[in-house]
Amino acid sequence: MSHPDATGWKVRRIFISPGHNFFGRHGKPAGNHPTVEADSVECVAGRGLRGDRFFGYRPDYRGQVTFFAEETLEDLRRELGLRDASPGALRRNVITAGAELNNWIGRRFTLQGVEFEGVEECRPCYWMNDALGPGAEAWLRSRGGLRCRVLSDGWLRRDPAGSPAQM
Repeated sequence: MSHPDATGWKVRRIFISPGHNFFGRHGKPAGNHPTVEADSVECVAGRGLRGDRFFGYRPDYRGQVTFFAEETLEDLRRELGLRDASPGALRRNVITAGAELNNWIGRRFTLQGVEFEGVEECRPCYWMNDALGPGAEAWLRSRGGLRCRVLSDGWLRRDPAGSPAQM
């Protein structure tokens, strides 16, 4: 069965991390695993992004890949005065442009030939205040990104216009 293409979406940045800096670390200091930026990443159905901390985490996991809107990051930087907030600090995998991510909750879609299922908002936690700056957690409520399952194998690639210098 074919699913709607995520027409108009651009993949600006791709990030993976081999370990958890915040997840499961309540009451402990943040971890120090690097966030690695990539030009492309392999998506594996039912498992996630190869090389990422949530790859194969558990069967049917809701956050096999996370998307975040570039426009939301720009708004956060402007409205909270966090000009240096890094997209890698968001701990989301794919930074998009041109996507109303919350509209994809509960829907299947295809992006660059890979099928995904939008499951839920990637809700921000209190660590966002440390990672991005004061007030980030509250500001990001209802705009924290999109958690998805990976439904087919394939590769996501950063669009040529998505080079780091442009963000």
